[in-house]
Amino acid sequence: MRGWQNIRAIGAGGWKRPEILLLIFAAAAPLSFSTWQALLNNFAIERAAFTGAEMGILQSLREVPGFLAFAVVYVLLLIREQSLAILSLVALGLGTALTGFFPSIVGLYVTTVVMSIGFHYFYTLERSLTLQWIEKQHTPVIMGRMIAAASVASIVTFGLIWLAFDLAGLDFVWVYLIGGGATVVMALLAWTAFPRFPEVVRQHRHMVLRRRYWLYYALSFMSGARRQIFIVFAGFLMVEKFGYSVEEMTLLFLLTAVVNTFLAPRIGRLIARWGERRALICEYVGLIGVFVAYAFVENATLAAGLYVVDHLFFAMAIAIETYFQKIADRRDIAATAGVSFTINHIAAVVIPAAFGFVWLISPPAVFLAGAAMAAVSLLLALNVPMRPQPGREVLWGRRLSGPAELGPETIT
Repeated sequence: MRGWQNIRAIGAGGWKRPEILLLIFAAAAPLSFSTWQALLNNFAIERAAFTGAEMGILQSLREVPGFLAFAVVYVLLLIREQSLAILSLVALGLGTALTGFFPSIVGLYVTTVVMSIGFHYFYTLERSLTLQWIEKQHTPVIMGRMIAAASVASIVTFGLIWLAFDLAGLDFVWVYLIGGGATVVMALLAWTAFPRFPEVVRQHRHMVLRRRYWLYYALSFMSGARRQIFIVFAGFLMVEKFGYSVEEMTLLFLLTAVVNTFLAPRIGRLIARWGERRALICEYVGLIGVFVAYAFVENATLAAGLYVVDHLFFAMAIAIETYFQKIADRRDIAATAGVSFTINHIAAVVIPAAFGFVWLISPPAVFLAGAAMAAVSLLLALNVPMRPQPGREVLWGRRLSGPAELGPETIT
């Protein structure tokens, strides 16, 4: 508790508080990533002469830093966590800003890797700092506000991209430069305007795997697997089956971001009131229904509605992180954030390619597999206690969790 009191004392009575810095973090990253994501296909085809083979390689390269996110804990031997988060934002912005200057296959590969290193390290550290800086009873609400801030940033980014191309006639180079540069500017603001907040508890500087966190690891893995089904195939369904144009998909992205802006903070408050167990059960029951509906939907408007609802259910996944915050030894948070991010990305290496072949045979089977993954997650959620805490991490399987030892049970 003293660590949190020290953090609050630094910015007491002003705006230089950790909550404000986290909101700036949340808004800064989408300015770059939304720009990169929105322009990628057009830039790759029109300027870098990509085919499907090069795009597949690029997407695999993009996921490698996420798979290696556990290594962030070793970088923390050299630099403070808050500073590394800001430097990761700079890398994300620079990778995006430079993309337009290298319209070639190798150039796009290199800038994508730079962008992805910044992206994945930043989100690993953002998650860790949120769980360290925010008191447990406030974490769901703050994380909901962070999702809303990211959604607002995405809305602004998509709107400016439309204006840049349709009205101003700007080239790719300038749009990439503006989007990436905006993230770098916000990172510099975070560096210069905010104090270095002290660690609540000194974090481990080695990789940590604890048996008693097994349920958190399992929930993280299944979350990553389900999310890949959505990211890769939900949007593809909208285009291939219902013929959505670029403009229509952009409007769908904007609608989703607007809905998240208003509802994500309310979802955070709901999790704080309901608790993690009920929130996760609600999420997974809803996702089962959404994925089954995806498999058989025949109406384009209904499919768009499912896309928006899908995003809202995924916002409830912050309950996984607040569950971990309640059961964790505080010294484990930074190291475990990297490990869980790696676990979450294991599926990203396998699912897009494997289920791409399944899609060729039966698109509904892909979404039914997603429903099955949500069902497995539901079974795992039923094992979350109503009031999780160290020593009460799970309802069943205590042989795996063991006592609430907080000692050197690590794999390094």
